[in-house]
Amino acid sequence: MSTNKIKHIGVFTSGGDSPGMNAALYAIAKSAEAKGIKISGFRKGYEGLIDGDLIPLKSHELKKITQIGGTILKTARSKRFLELEGRKKALQTLKANNIDALIAIGGDGTFKGLLAFSEICDIPFIGIPGTIDNDIFGTDYTLGFDSAVNTAIENIDKIKDTAESHNRVFIVEVMGRDSGYIAIHSGLMVGADSILIPESGKDFIYLLDKVKNYDSEDAFLVVVSEGDELGAELVSSKIKEVNPNVDLRITKLGHVQRGGNPSALDRMLGIRLGVAAVKTLLQGKKNVMVGVLNNQLHLTPFEVVVKQHQVDNELYELLELFGK
Repeated sequence: MSTNKIKHIGVFTSGGDSPGMNAALYAIAKSAEAKGIKISGFRKGYEGLIDGDLIPLKSHELKKITQIGGTILKTARSKRFLELEGRKKALQTLKANNIDALIAIGGDGTFKGLLAFSEICDIPFIGIPGTIDNDIFGTDYTLGFDSAVNTAIENIDKIKDTAESHNRVFIVEVMGRDSGYIAIHSGLMVGADSILIPESGKDFIYLLDKVKNYDSEDAFLVVVSEGDELGAELVSSKIKEVNPNVDLRITKLGHVQRGGNPSALDRMLGIRLGVAAVKTLLQGKKNVMVGVLNNQLHLTPFEVVVKQHQVDNELYELLELFGK
């Protein structure tokens, strides 16, 4: 499709919500309006795409909510879209509403869905990485990751205060699914004694070696990623085996990490990626995700995006240095 034929862009947020999604929606609407392009938002992710649940988006209205977490379009995970029949209904929706291009904000499941959709739909798709897990290949940071880390740090700092008062061992579980990025970043910045992530097997060995002789006036803080193969409960039982005298507590931060106002970094990232998504469409590109590598905008094909984002060597070295 030539760029001069793009008159109406659809946008939706999918999968888990993340702080900064509303800022991205604002930027998409602002950029589209500047080019005389109509912009509509589908509610509840792929479910809205199937059911034709869409609303007009106006930048002057979205500007008022850039500081709010979550997503004004709502989000959901769609089992129906996994089936060909569901994707065919979504295609009918696009045709019925004269949608010329589609922008999706979400994680790897969202992009896998777009890949499958592209087999029956030839309009251009552009993706924006929106997930607190930071597990997307092709971008240094995903939308919402920085906010989630800041939320984790704020809460762990408070936990550490009470842990110090009682000389306790505290295990704090953070989100991240199969990625250890939230655990590494938050654990390093709160001075955790041990950080356990799914990508490493040595971290647990270091933990047991340190905690077996623990008898200190200081608290002992363990940050565990929810995707770690052991989990907070099993880590707790193993610690008790090697040091049965410790006073131990478990705290799971859970979905508090997804909520709250987006950080300055996530608001700016949302604006940059939202504008870049519209620009990329007008350049005639499709089936790519707009991300940021080395603080420069970068396009990555969906086929590459769905690879797991690996922890880089520098972070592994930090994990080993501070974990021993």
